[in-house]
Amino acid sequence: MKKTLFLLPLALAFAACNNNPGDNTPRKAVGDAQYGGTLRYNETEKFQTLFPNQITDAISAHIATQVYEGLVKFSPKTLEIVPAIAHKWNMDGSRTVYTFHLRGDVYFHDDECFSGGKGRRVTAKDVEYSFRLLCTDNGRNYNFGTTFKDRVKGANAFYASGGKGTLEGVKVLNDSTVQITLDKPNNSFLYILANPSTAIVAEEAVEKYQDAMRVGTGPFMVKDLKSDTSLIVLVRNDNYYGTDAKGNKLPFLDTLKVSFIDSKKAELDAFTAGQLDFVWGLNSDAIKDLVSSQIQNFQQKPPKYVLDHTAEMVTQLYEFNTTRPPFNDVRVRQAFCYAINRNKIIENVLGGEAYGPGINGICPPALKGYNINDIKGYDFEPEKAKKLLAEAGYGPGKPFPSVKLVLNSGGAKNLNVANEIQNQLRDVLGVNVEFANVTFQQKLEDAKFARSDMFRSAWVADYPSPENFLSLFYGADVPDSVNKPSFPNTSRYKNPEYDKLFEAGKAAASEEEANKNFLAAEQLMVNDAPAMFLWYDENYKLTQYRIKNFQTNAMRYYDFSEVYIKEEPVTKEGEGASKEEAKKEDK
Repeated sequence: MKKTLFLLPLALAFAACNNNPGDNTPRKAVGDAQYGGTLRYNETEKFQTLFPNQITDAISAHIATQVYEGLVKFSPKTLEIVPAIAHKWNMDGSRTVYTFHLRGDVYFHDDECFSGGKGRRVTAKDVEYSFRLLCTDNGRNYNFGTTFKDRVKGANAFYASGGKGTLEGVKVLNDSTVQITLDKPNNSFLYILANPSTAIVAEEAVEKYQDAMRVGTGPFMVKDLKSDTSLIVLVRNDNYYGTDAKGNKLPFLDTLKVSFIDSKKAELDAFTAGQLDFVWGLNSDAIKDLVSSQIQNFQQKPPKYVLDHTAEMVTQLYEFNTTRPPFNDVRVRQAFCYAINRNKIIENVLGGEAYGPGINGICPPALKGYNINDIKGYDFEPEKAKKLLAEAGYGPGKPFPSVKLVLNSGGAKNLNVANEIQNQLRDVLGVNVEFANVTFQQKLEDAKFARSDMFRSAWVADYPSPENFLSLFYGADVPDSVNKPSFPNTSRYKNPEYDKLFEAGKAAASEEEANKNFLAAEQLMVNDAPAMFLWYDENYKLTQYRIKNFQTNAMRYYDFSEVYIKEEPVTKEGEGASKEEAKKEDK
């Protein structure tokens, strides 16, 4: 009965919309791929927005990536930059001028905001409009600081003007060519253009829908969003320009259905009941239990389930509010960092669901070419923690004040971690931590406006570079008043020397030079301890075998445009493999 109660919300949600747009339109693919079907997955946190300039969370980005596209995008397999709306580009000798040549067959989604309800062709003017919008201070733009600020020529002045005048660094050369000029070289600029916040949007759609705008150029269109946001349905964009290597018109799937059930147990139960097509973020204990109880489903030919295991570009952390006591004292922050037994958290709370303890700073080990072992961080040293707190003036004559931690539930995992950290800080330092468990949206708002002492956080890479992680502590983005939001530097950490090294890394002529500056900046920041780095994530992903060409990557970057569904029933003899697999066995 308990299992039925867990599955009922998902079953009702998925039954609510079961008409696929391509059901009555037979399509034949070249090769093994097949058209049609519905892919279903779950997020344990609800998405916040699908308006590109406002996207600051991974869940919103997962969905937005299917709806919008930018000039370029990531390969879901390699995370390399590949063409999207721009089919080619070049960079001049100064490494500051990029010229993008747009495809002529990219159209916005059909929508009533356009004449006759038909999506029009994308032009260079749309690129200019989208980037002007990204560089406009309109009170709802959260991504300027992590994208064009201090990078694109004239962007800072345009932002300061309230979006008036000319955005100097973005020029329309003709209907299909746009040129972007940077203030100085930046090794990550193409990565930034692959982020959903730099997606190309239509002025007509923004004017009509404002923040509720969901009209893009991507492979899927938003069809339905339940009023309680328990389910979002995306459908195939028949006018999508993309094709695969064999010339098949993309996407293959008819429908994507995303549910938002916050229980990992309910999610796993729904997967084994066939109501979800994949699940991420399972701990090793859950995987062991599933494999041992359903070993046949992994061993039969073909298997029912496929298990992937990868390190991820994700770091879990607690941020300190450095603007007020007690965490305006670096000794207090360092004491808290030394007082945490990270291995105990991984083993006893996470069930082994981590790549390793966060003892080497903010950057995770999955970043290629960046040696995090060069960073000296904080391991569990309780005596050193007590000494630092005493040096900060706290002891019998001056008890440490209670501190407040704000967190979001995250399918109960975040709450369990908070309980353990609360116990550890009490046992080691005699500190009382009170916490408020709020919605993800409320946690983001509280962190932006420094409304508490500590904040539970995590950073999922927007692009595969240490620059993306270190941007969390860039002080030039921090406003002078807590009445103004600070993002992504919600700890409001400021160190001019850190900023100098960070900027040098961004402008470096080579990856080696960039990493040298980034490592120096990170060590400086780690010494100042604006946050407690807890652990680096790894990922167990379970997928139904019938889901094909779904690539796993360290950024958890979703691209469903080439994913397809192919049923291969198991025979009595257990030989349900494809012809290609059978040929390999014969050889």
